[in-house]
Amino acid sequence: MTANQLDRVAEQAEDEAETESPMPRMPFKLPSNVMALPSADRREKLRILEALLFAAPEPIATQALALHFAEGEDVTALLEELQGAYAHRGVNLVRVAGKWAFRTADDLSFLLERHATEQRRLSRAALETLAIIAYHQPVTRAEIEEIRGVSTSKGTLDVLLETGWIRLRGRRRAPGRPVTYGTTERFLEHFGFDAIQDLPGLGELKGAGLLDSTLPPGFSMPSPDDGHHLRDDEEPLEDEPPLGDGEDDDLPEEAGEGDAPSTDDDGDKDDRD
Repeated sequence: MTANQLDRVAEQAEDEAETESPMPRMPFKLPSNVMALPSADRREKLRILEALLFAAPEPIATQALALHFAEGEDVTALLEELQGAYAHRGVNLVRVAGKWAFRTADDLSFLLERHATEQRRLSRAALETLAIIAYHQPVTRAEIEEIRGVSTSKGTLDVLLETGWIRLRGRRRAPGRPVTYGTTERFLEHFGFDAIQDLPGLGELKGAGLLDSTLPPGFSMPSPDDGHHLRDDEEPLEDEPPLGDGEDDDLPEEAGEGDAPSTDDDGDKDDRD
């Protein structure tokens, strides 16, 4: 092969190299906590999460979802990616009570009003009692009455227990051993809170007009805590003393006992709506 032919072969090879398409590169550097996976593999994992959450009758914990993946899989990162994908859709992926669930987008909830089951409204006394329990838990009936300034009927507490929004925690280490109350996970799910600490604070309540702007000096909001562990001043409910000592005064009434519910909404003894 002559020198001219060798030059032409070299030039042809250079032209072919220039026309080859470059290898695709990532447009940005991935964060340190994100693993670079094949797109098909990642999409399949997101589809699995999507199917599990869609079919679930109630919110699912991250640990329960992780059971469907290999050990060491970063399920939280996948959930956050799926949450971002649904952020601007008609259905959003949200965290409630520390778990994950699909919920209708807030700005489209009005479309479902015609399909919603009409619920019985709680009385003002029941709402006040629920708010006191949420912020001051664990709290006894006597403490609720002290904060409200009026007596609270057993009917009001019975209604809140029936809804599943409050629970019996334990008994106070005090004369009479009164029952203490606290909120439940169902309370968080119904009101859309991820944790009890998401309850509105002092500034939010003022901004909503629910608190007077001129509050007494030193006024502060309690820090709500719905932990299942009993406090030092609480005893388990199972440790029941002998009957006849008045220890069952705060327990809910049995079905069929007590007065019939009334429609009063004034917070008196007959405020069981």
